[in-house]
Amino acid sequence: MLSLRMPWRRIAPTRTAASGAAQVVDHALLWVVASLLAFGLVMVYSASIALPDSPRFANLKPTHFLMRHTFSIALGLSFAVVAFATPTRVWDRFAPYLFIGGLVLLVLVLIPGIGKVVLGARRWLALGPVSIQPSELMKLFVVLYAANYIVRRQDRMRSVARGFGPIGSVMSAIGLLLLLEPDFGAFVVICAIAMGMLFLGGVSGRLFVGLTALLALTFTLLIALFPYRRERIFAYLDPFADPLGKGYQLTHSLIAFGRGELFGVGLGGSIEKLHYLPEAHTDFLLAVIGEELGLVGVLVVIGLFFWMLRRAFEIGRQAIALDRVFAGLVAKGIAIWIGCQTFINMGVNLGLLPTKGLTLPLMSYGGTGILVNCVAIALLLRVDFENRRLMRGAG
Repeated sequence: MLSLRMPWRRIAPTRTAASGAAQVVDHALLWVVASLLAFGLVMVYSASIALPDSPRFANLKPTHFLMRHTFSIALGLSFAVVAFATPTRVWDRFAPYLFIGGLVLLVLVLIPGIGKVVLGARRWLALGPVSIQPSELMKLFVVLYAANYIVRRQDRMRSVARGFGPIGSVMSAIGLLLLLEPDFGAFVVICAIAMGMLFLGGVSGRLFVGLTALLALTFTLLIALFPYRRERIFAYLDPFADPLGKGYQLTHSLIAFGRGELFGVGLGGSIEKLHYLPEAHTDFLLAVIGEELGLVGVLVVIGLFFWMLRRAFEIGRQAIALDRVFAGLVAKGIAIWIGCQTFINMGVNLGLLPTKGLTLPLMSYGGTGILVNCVAIALLLRVDFENRRLMRGAG
């Protein structure tokens, strides 16, 4: 387990840090993120171009989702510039207030007349022509708050009452609010973020094992007590047992991957996106990639995410070695968040995990998700920028 109190005084720069000491930002990381955003934009257009032919989207133009996704990326990049220009010490100072603001939004979304219901879930707040999803914002706020909390209470993290108790209580409140929407997918991701950061923050091994067991029991009860969740589990185990019912979405996702084979049927050539595969431009974008670009296209996406997450953990390790614990935890928290959500989304698309309402970060259609992902990457770049500046000064 990583100890944040180790007396680091001087570190040997890694090859990445040494070779990029004269750079302001990590150009390779920028190119990888830009590739994911651009690739996602192309695939969202491909996956959504036929949606206006359905009754649900009959009044929309074929380029509707392309234009909205382009706007989301532009808005996200604008916020990312502001986020990168903000020092991490400012994020540290305002982390508790952002967290409280996120809690307020999660409460507001549950109030009838304020929260917007889509497909039976109350997850959105309508702000004129646009809608925001508070659960997406909360993922970032949890990373910032957990890092701030661990730094402030580092000497108490092995205590249940004084260390875990307070943050465990607020995380339970978040979980309850998310389950009331319901948004089980966001609940799982936020639990993973909190648990991962507590582990990195020095929580005792015995307490961590106990918390893991408690979470496993909680997830089991949530599945057992709600019939629709049980049905999703059974559909995941054998989707072809009910291919026109509970297994419909997963079976068509698997058919899409099967049609793609090694090199795919060609960009734009997907048949499953033609009203067979539901939510092809959001939760099941990877299935369209698999059908149109084959195994090669899927492996490229996996490779880009793997490189980005590995680099994020490296940036976090360097920050902690430079005694910048909050910044290091934020970088690692972002890696845990994006890595966990990516893993779940890909697992669902491939039939390895039960169906969840989670998008593929940086790629799937979704305004709030894209905006928050861009801000998170900007924070990661800011941590790296400050690391480089300190190492230049030390050199």
